[in-house]
Amino acid sequence: MHQRDSSLSTDQKALAINLDKYKYGSIVEIGAGQEVARRFFQVGAAAGTIAKTMSAYDMAVSDDIYGQVARYVSRERLLQMLDKEFSQVVKRLSHVRPKNTTFFAYAATVTARSFKQQNECHGWIGIRAQLHPGAQPSDVVMHVRMLDNDNALQSEALGILGVNLIHGVFFNHHKPEWVVEGLADGLGSERIEVDLIHFSGPYFDEVENRLMNLHLIRSWLTRAVVFDPDGQVVVPGELLYRKPVMVMRGSFKPVTRVNIDMMAAGLRQFSQLAAVDENEIVSLAEITMNSLISGDNVDGADFLARIDLLASQGYTVMISDYVRFFRLRTYLRRYTKKPIGIVLSVRDFAPLFDEKYYEGLEGGILEAFGKLFPDNTHVYVYPSRPRGSDPAALITLDNVKVPANLRHLLAHLVENDKLLAVQPLDDEHLHIDVGDVLAGLRRGRGEWEQDVPDGVAARIIEGRLLGYDTE
Repeated sequence: MHQRDSSLSTDQKALAINLDKYKYGSIVEIGAGQEVARRFFQVGAAAGTIAKTMSAYDMAVSDDIYGQVARYVSRERLLQMLDKEFSQVVKRLSHVRPKNTTFFAYAATVTARSFKQQNECHGWIGIRAQLHPGAQPSDVVMHVRMLDNDNALQSEALGILGVNLIHGVFFNHHKPEWVVEGLADGLGSERIEVDLIHFSGPYFDEVENRLMNLHLIRSWLTRAVVFDPDGQVVVPGELLYRKPVMVMRGSFKPVTRVNIDMMAAGLRQFSQLAAVDENEIVSLAEITMNSLISGDNVDGADFLARIDLLASQGYTVMISDYVRFFRLRTYLRRYTKKPIGIVLSVRDFAPLFDEKYYEGLEGGILEAFGKLFPDNTHVYVYPSRPRGSDPAALITLDNVKVPANLRHLLAHLVENDKLLAVQPLDDEHLHIDVGDVLAGLRRGRGEWEQDVPDGVAARIIEGRLLGYDTE
């Protein structure tokens, strides 16, 4: 099995590109200095790689070169930069350079730490490159957040990241996973977060971008990625900025009628909070990474099937690496001070009140709940009726069993409106168990079809999703 060489330093990567006389292009950077270009100049032999470097800092200058744009730090501006610079380098140089030259343009538009503002430090970075001489170019574009606390360190981290991207695209383009993994070389997970990546163009036609974004989590480049109902990856910060957020956590394997009612019922109660405007709420179906991994692998087809089925019901899907709810809350709080609601079934209550789950936290379960509920965060608890039991035998927040020593903790959280009971809008589906549905669909057609929303059963059968009819 071939391994990616992860031993190369940033300087070694930059030098490898400089010494390759057939890789040639422009590096244009706005917002944190010329950190990537500097790396190539510093290691020597840059004349072998760099046709031009530029930082069009002044907005009027930038507009004059690239055209008008609504936001300077945006995907739109990045694509304008890549268009202009790539076509320019090809036009000016293709007749004077050796025939087997592969041209590229690297561009970045970022907002880094500044004296004036403690703003969110983030940016758009991308490369457009010919991966064979004379070929139509292919792109890799990404959104990054810089996590260092001062400008010089952020600049340095962006320099390393840019070299990693250019080197990865040229030397590992046959294995897009390696391009993703290589981004973290020399950086670790504390300095840069990449929360969106997109491969496009003829060379990357076959790349499934949703799997590449999942790979960002596996490579410790981010802790969460978000997909809109069209299956496109979105920047979490843009989606969640200053919005009230409602999250439903589940395995959604597959999405069932009970999930649909749970979200609708939770939203109805959440929108009654004074601070929540119903039209502003971002609702997310969230799947934790650990529920996608079996053994050491993510089953890509299984993951895409779950996303597609949720998308067919109009859900925005978040995949996160947060096993504990309070970490999810901390993540959402980066982007919004508005109320956060989490809706979960009383069936999934056990881990919430399982002290083993909080080992390694100094304050154990008390610390976890303290961090989950400091401000404007509520957990909505949806009832359940065990299959085959008396129709009146409902398990709700009021009668759910938790370990004896935690009963007072539960009472305290209920009394103070941190945990709220949700009234179902449609109580016909309270018996549905997702494990039973999955087992049923693997046997082929059957009763399970009544337990999933309209259209979902047809998609599962037609696409033979989630192991349909394999047993």
